[in-house]
Amino acid sequence: MRNGKSRATLIATVVTGTAVVGWLGYQFWLAYQPAPIRMQGQIEAQHYNISSKVPGRIEQVLVRKGDKVAKGDLIFTLSSPEIDAKLEQARAGEQAADAMSQQAEHGARSQEIAAARDQWQKAKAAASLMAKTYRRVDNLFNEGVMAEQKRDEAYTQWQAARYTEQAAYQMYTMAKEGARVETKRAAAEKVRMAAGAVAEVEAYAADTQISSWFDGEVSQVLLHEGELAPQGFPVVSVVDMDDAWAVFNVREDNLKYFQQGSEFAATVPALGDKDYTFKVTHVAVMGDFATWRTTDAAQGFDMRTFEVEARPVEPVAGLRVGMSVIASK
Repeated sequence: MRNGKSRATLIATVVTGTAVVGWLGYQFWLAYQPAPIRMQGQIEAQHYNISSKVPGRIEQVLVRKGDKVAKGDLIFTLSSPEIDAKLEQARAGEQAADAMSQQAEHGARSQEIAAARDQWQKAKAAASLMAKTYRRVDNLFNEGVMAEQKRDEAYTQWQAARYTEQAAYQMYTMAKEGARVETKRAAAEKVRMAAGAVAEVEAYAADTQISSWFDGEVSQVLLHEGELAPQGFPVVSVVDMDDAWAVFNVREDNLKYFQQGSEFAATVPALGDKDYTFKVTHVAVMGDFATWRTTDAAQGFDMRTFEVEARPVEPVAGLRVGMSVIASK
C-alpha cells in the first residue's frame, strides 16, 4: 500500500511539473511571437454643399440640422427684387422684338400703300402734262415762233417729271412688297435673342427656389432668414451616409495587407464589438512622408504612409462621420 501511494504521488508530481513546464514554454513562445498589427482609421462620408447661382437675401430656410432630405426637396428660398426687375425688362424687350418682327412680316399698312400709289399717280399726271407741254413748245419752235432756249427748258422739265414718276412708282412697289427677306430674318433673329435673354433671367429667377440634388442628412445650416447669401456660397450642407467609407493611413510596410479590392474585418467601437467587412476601394498613388522608424537603421530608410479608403460591404446601421474603425492583422 505504501509503495502504491508513493507511486501515485510521483506520477502526480511528474504530471504537474510537465504541465507547468509546458505552460511556461507556451508563454515564452507567445512572448516571442510578433505583436498583431492594429490599424485605426475613421469614417468619412460624401458631403454636399447646397448653394445658389444668384446672390440674394435668405427668405426662408426649410430644414434644420439632423433633418433627412431627399432629392427634389425644397431647402431654402431667396428674395431678389433685382432679378424680378430684370425679368420684366427682358420680357418687355421680347415683346418689342416680336412686334418689330410682325411689322416686318406684314409689311406696310394699307394706308401707306394707298399714299404711295397716290404719289405715283400724281407724278404720272405731272409727267403726262410736261410731255404735252414739250410737244407744243417744240411745234412752236419748228414754226420759228419759240426760242430754242424755251424748248430746251420744256424738254428738261419733261424728263425730270418722268424720273419723278419712276421714283414714285418704285416707292409704291416697295410699299406693296413689304420688307426685304434679310430684314425679316434679322427681325426674327432679334426675337430669338430676346427670348434667350428671357430664358436666362427666368433660369436665375428659378434658382431662388433651391432644392436638394441629393439624398442625405443636414449637417450644417450656415445662413439663416434675413442674411445675405453671396453667389455660390453654401447655405446648407448635406451628408450622404449611404456613401460612407473608412480612411486609414497605412505605413508602407503594412500596405501588403490592404491591396486594392481586398477585404478585411474591422470593428467600430462606437457600435459595439461586432466585426464588419470592409473592401479596399482606393489606395493613394503617392505616399506622404511621416517620421516613422526606419526599416533598417544601417541604411536609414524612412517609411512613408499611404491613404487607404475602404467601404463597408454591407450597410452599417448607425454609422456616423468621425467614428473610429479598428482593423487588426
